[in-house]
Amino acid sequence: MEDLLEKIGKLTLVDAAALVKKMEEKFGISAAAPVAVAAAAPAAAAVDEKTEFNVVFESFSGDKKVDAIKKVREITNLPLMDAKKLVEGAGGVLKENCPKDEAKKIKSELEALGAKIALQ
Repeated sequence: MEDLLEKIGKLTLVDAAALVKKMEEKFGISAAAPVAVAAAAPAAAAVDEKTEFNVVFESFSGDKKVDAIKKVREITNLPLMDAKKLVEGAGGVLKENCPKDEAKKIKSELEALGAKIALQ
């Protein structure tokens, strides 16, 4: 077995590629498939874990409208009238590319006041 490995190690790149192709044909296998599957696994795991979110104000239905407007102003630094319009029905993005923990905190604070918030 060691002799075979030594011979394979001395092959040129072109000869090694030809050897792989002949082995694939003879044994009905593909050398590329396991590599593609192995490479795709970490990529899929990375896609699942999102770290930044857009905090979107969707609607408001509660009796703490003034508190919600104050909180929106605190988060966005919007003028009073713009924050009021957002809370009263315009909706929109409150904060873009917000870290996960901060986005969850904003969402829970506003939902406690009667807002419907989405993290995208």
